Amino acid sequence: MNTRSITLLPKAQKVLEQLGEHIKLARLRRKLSAEQVAERAGINRTTLWNIERGMPTVTIGAYCQVLLVLGLLEDLLKVAADDELGRRLQDADIIVKKRAPKKK
Repeated sequence: MNTRSITLLPKAQKVLEQLGEHIKLARLRRKLSAEQVAERAGINRTTLWNIERGMPTVTIGAYCQVLLVLGLLEDLLKVAADDELGRRLQDADIIVKKRAPKKK
């Protein structure tokens, strides 16, 4: 079986670590144990521990399950919702080249 490990840039790793910390704090504010959240999310405690540490090897599905258990799943929809750069590019009306016509 071919497995690839992911290597993140330090900035991306820091963001994942902050996300994990936010998830951990949300769990603690709700006074839920790691075991309770893991059981409700259908994952093991080690996976939850990896999520709370911001490990990039955990699937996004596991992150979603934990956010669902904490009542924060809808917050995931805020990612890239306000695409400032994309909107500026769109407003600048940048022309996107179309494909060349097919040869006959």
